[in-house]
Amino acid sequence: MRIDRLFTAGVNSPYDKIKFKRATSEIKNPDGSIVFRMENIEVPEHWSQVAIDVLAQKYFRKAGVPNHLEPVYEEGVPMWLSRRIPNRAYSSPDAAENELTFGSETSAKQVFDRLAGCWTYWGWQNGYFAPEGTKKGDAFKLRDAEANALAFFDELRFMLAQQMFAPNSPQWFNTGLHWAYGIDGPAQGHWYVADRDVGNGKNYMEFRSKSAYERPQPHACFIQSIEDDLVGNGGIMDLWTREARLFKYGSGTGSNFSNLRGKGEKLSGGGQSSGMMSFLKIGDRAAGAIKSGGTTRRAAKMVVVNVDHPDIEEYIGWKVEEEKKVAALVAGSKAAKKHLMAIYEAWGDGESRETPSVKSAIRAARAAFLPDSYIQRVLQLAEMGEPFDFPEFDVDWQSPAYETVSGQNSNNTVSVTDAFLKAVDSGHMWHLKSRTTGETVKSVPARDLWDQICRAAWESADPGLHFNTTMNDWHTCPAGGRIRASNPCSEYMFLDDTACNLASANLLKFYGKNVLKQGGPWEFDVDAFIHVCRLIQIVLEISVTMAQFPSKEIALLSYEYRTTGLGFANLGGLLMAMGLPYDSREGRAMAGAISAIMTGVAYRTSAEMARELGPFAKFAENRDAMLRVMSNHYAAAEAGSTQFDGLSICPPRLDWNALPQTEMAGKATAIWADALDLGMLYGYRNAQTTVVAPTGTIGLLMDCDTTGIEPDFALVKFKKLAGGGYFKIINQQVPAALRKLGYTETQIDAISKYAIGTGVLPSKFDLALRAASIIIPEAQVKSTFDIRFLTKWKDLGFTDAELEKANTEVCGTMTLEGAPGLKPEHYQIFDCANPCGKLGTRFIATEGHILMMAAVQPFISGAISKTINMPNTATVEDVAKAYRMSWKLGLKANAIYRDGSKLSQPLSSALVDDEPTGDEPADAPKTLVQVVEKLVRKREKLPSKRGGYTQKAIVGGHKVYLRTGEYPDGRLGEIFIDMHKEGASFRSMMNAFAIAVSLGLQYGVPLDEFVDAFTFFRFEPSGFVQEHDRIRQVTSIVDFVFRDIAINYLGRDDLAHVSPEESNHTAMGTGVDKPVTVINNVVITAPAAEEKEIADAAPDKRAVAKMSGFTGDECGNCNSFTMVRNGTCLKCETCGETTGCS
Repeated sequence: MRIDRLFTAGVNSPYDKIKFKRATSEIKNPDGSIVFRMENIEVPEHWSQVAIDVLAQKYFRKAGVPNHLEPVYEEGVPMWLSRRIPNRAYSSPDAAENELTFGSETSAKQVFDRLAGCWTYWGWQNGYFAPEGTKKGDAFKLRDAEANALAFFDELRFMLAQQMFAPNSPQWFNTGLHWAYGIDGPAQGHWYVADRDVGNGKNYMEFRSKSAYERPQPHACFIQSIEDDLVGNGGIMDLWTREARLFKYGSGTGSNFSNLRGKGEKLSGGGQSSGMMSFLKIGDRAAGAIKSGGTTRRAAKMVVVNVDHPDIEEYIGWKVEEEKKVAALVAGSKAAKKHLMAIYEAWGDGESRETPSVKSAIRAARAAFLPDSYIQRVLQLAEMGEPFDFPEFDVDWQSPAYETVSGQNSNNTVSVTDAFLKAVDSGHMWHLKSRTTGETVKSVPARDLWDQICRAAWESADPGLHFNTTMNDWHTCPAGGRIRASNPCSEYMFLDDTACNLASANLLKFYGKNVLKQGGPWEFDVDAFIHVCRLIQIVLEISVTMAQFPSKEIALLSYEYRTTGLGFANLGGLLMAMGLPYDSREGRAMAGAISAIMTGVAYRTSAEMARELGPFAKFAENRDAMLRVMSNHYAAAEAGSTQFDGLSICPPRLDWNALPQTEMAGKATAIWADALDLGMLYGYRNAQTTVVAPTGTIGLLMDCDTTGIEPDFALVKFKKLAGGGYFKIINQQVPAALRKLGYTETQIDAISKYAIGTGVLPSKFDLALRAASIIIPEAQVKSTFDIRFLTKWKDLGFTDAELEKANTEVCGTMTLEGAPGLKPEHYQIFDCANPCGKLGTRFIATEGHILMMAAVQPFISGAISKTINMPNTATVEDVAKAYRMSWKLGLKANAIYRDGSKLSQPLSSALVDDEPTGDEPADAPKTLVQVVEKLVRKREKLPSKRGGYTQKAIVGGHKVYLRTGEYPDGRLGEIFIDMHKEGASFRSMMNAFAIAVSLGLQYGVPLDEFVDAFTFFRFEPSGFVQEHDRIRQVTSIVDFVFRDIAINYLGRDDLAHVSPEESNHTAMGTGVDKPVTVINNVVITAPAAEEKEIADAAPDKRAVAKMSGFTGDECGNCNSFTMVRNGTCLKCETCGETTGCS
């Protein structure tokens, strides 16, 4: 094949045009602890810090990379393309000063070289670069082949460095390690298929891999079959093993479980089946165990069940019922702990079941439905003096509550047919069929089943839908069987036991003043896009040739059908930059044209490769079906004269009249005409070529504003700084769009500041802080989303109205609605998936998402990974309408996500009243002091040398050190609380609390007032106390501190669990026999400190995250609250972690 140079013509190296820099990559937890750090790495200068972090943390090979390499000579292979191995000459004694060592990749160039080099090497070895018309065996004899190979190598390296495309994660992990560094290891049970003449017209066969790395595993997406057999090959338990092998390496898998017998169906050996659900629960547990067993992310798994399965109703409600259990665990655990601890503590006060306080606590526990047997257990433990604690659960999706229930480790989908949906419309009955006999075992109203699906999706965001009839109407290979399932994200839909490797083009990289010529109007560079799509398709095809697979069956079928997954990312960013609303005819037309060109180029390239290398093995038996599908793709692209063939639902055609760049329609039609003509002559090398993947991690690597087909999620974002920290910026496509629309730079600046704020406090506020000796760092003001979290402004005399006005000025509105000078007719260009900020009301409607998918789907071989976002106020009927609209417009799959439908997700700020005056404590402590007649103005300072004691204890597994300082007469004058292992925020909060208490004591607050206020104060950590001779159980660190102080300074044995006689207690410090009252009934006014630093605010991180456009979920890798919905999964904007397989 001929490879032209478009980006690297006339240069010695593709890196000559690109500036590189040295950088440091560091990812921290919110408490400041370091997750990952790597210094002095070489990266392209234009890459963002997030892209650098993703490359360094996730994609650099961390071990086994030699510092000295030598080529391996192979006949016919150019020296520049030769494999490399460690140069052992440097391991001799003579090379001591420059000895051979092994370590990590440290340069982006190394990664680009090993990826592009490996693809080129395997392409060379298999004849991909032979000039047109050359037989495979002659390729190595021709000089033009080497020129093609070198062009391919250089162009790919340039494209990777310029973030024009990226392959899926397994390619970055595995590809080129053996070719570039000679890294090898023992075989891991993989298989591959290679050309061999084995007779009977078959010229290929399966082989076991002999090496772990010689053939990489570049595939991310798998579909696996399952047979109705418990322990046999290909059966139920075998699938869990096969799934585990994929989860271990971070890939995702999907299966249709409809082959499994329903509950009560007869078994061959007698008895009855326990049903499909019992086995799905085992698989769910297995996936959850892999997730917690050391893999880099949660197991990505898809479960599909046909709508006529006997157990379909139980399956539909699976997640709903399990989430009810989570709610019960959370509410019940809190109630149980409250009442059981009350019984335990009341016993400590009275030490008898007849004590009124014990009886009252027992009655309250029974009224709260706690089992008598557990109440009895607590009484017995209290009587024996044994410690007691009761765990509390929460609704975090990674919490023990979710780990306890089933159904949480997969995306669940129901596969519905047109027959079922028509039965819903007509009100007919729907028949559930036996898996063994095919007989009807139950009939239910189709409408009832449909309502169950929609209600479950409304409640728990599952199940999604596969529109099975549409999927198979566009099936290129029906002779191999029906399409029954998909990968976890639903973009790859094909035969069971096949795999797909993906790569996505960054669409925004093709927008500008002609990407190549750097001149003319701003537009989408179609020619550059065509060139890149062609090269990516060749890369993906070569990847099938070089790959190894986790099973023999997948290796064979993946070789025979050679499916690939070319796609795109940053569509939302491109449309905004072009000034096109996502939800508009023009936006949809642009997306449709891009998709039509991409897939047309992919199939045209596939036909070119078939001309030189032959079509995929199963093309002949599927020729008519595949050409029919190609003809339907062509029909969707051209002006309307060609009719669709064999489709139950005809999709929307490309909207020529709405295209901003009118020439794109003609180019799309011409490309498809070529693809169809070449396919008729030579067939195709690949049964499928394109998908629209979520592009989670690789989207961050390419610095995409948006992922896959998604619109943007926020207009104001955080940009990570190279030296650590973040600052707020406007989405960079907003100024580009405003320029496109004709706004001046002055207007753009004003509009941007309206959204992100000035980042500077008004002078009135600054003067008030100075007068109170309060310092708030400038960087903190710039990065905050709400100045009310910075300090107690009301104590400084500011009203709610003043705070609201200043907050808008400093922090911005985070929306463009109402921006000065912005025309209302342009608002829709900046609409996002969710309302932006607290003032934003606009967002892309459900119909807008579905219409965009419908505009793209006719030009995609596979499907589209996307979740349809719906507001919390959406009804069950709204869900039903969305699903029905998706079916009628010819989508292959759809998943609904209603805001707040997961227990783990907090409601958006718009759904709860703001509390600008601050949070109220759950259990308000008793009043510390009472107002009367005298004000103590003088502070009684402690002497420089003072007595006291240090008490170490372990509270709920957390070490705490309490230190006291005393006046000469033995009164308590100060306390210090140290918890060295805790996070910075919690530790600082405890230090501040200790300082506040110490100041109160020195200004005359009676110690017993503090004790009465803070004992029994309840928060985590709490529970059993170790290494203290008097205290056994506390409700919080504060409770522990004041119990200890009360025992030692006030003689409050009633707060101890062990009497002085029972302990070996020796008084530390002099203490006092009685509380000393300095002045009764006083008001304490805290004096201004000489100078105070205000620590980071402690607003609800989830609420702030929601306000910023995030979901409010916590990242399991870096613990940041920067998760965004990404297709059917979640993606962390901080570290690139995903909950799926992209």
